[in-house]
Amino acid sequence: MRRSIDLLRAGVLALALASLAGCSEYLARRDAISPLGGNAVEGNKVVQMVDPWPREAADNNIAYNGTVMQSAVERYRTGRVIKPTGTGTSAAYQPSNAPSNNAAAGPSINQPVGTK
Repeated sequence: MRRSIDLLRAGVLALALASLAGCSEYLARRDAISPLGGNAVEGNKVVQMVDPWPREAADNNIAYNGTVMQSAVERYRTGRVIKPTGTGTSAAYQPSNAPSNNAAAGPSINQPVGTK
């Protein structure tokens, strides 16, 4: 008896869920025929596009020096990176002697709030 009641409940629940599934599109309250509708012009533009990539993207003849690149990777891996110099916008670049503002904005992790 208990088993038949459980099966009846499961059947009623399945029927209710199946009937509500048909209302999902109605409940979305869309003005379109389909959720994918409304962008036909943009779709046609993409379909008729000959090559969407710029001409420069097809250039696979990239000038490089393998020896220099290999030494740079090795320096990076070992932590001996060469600091760049003269990266300013002027030919007469001079590093600034002004103090850097590297002070913490708030209390440190180990310092409780309210102590100095």
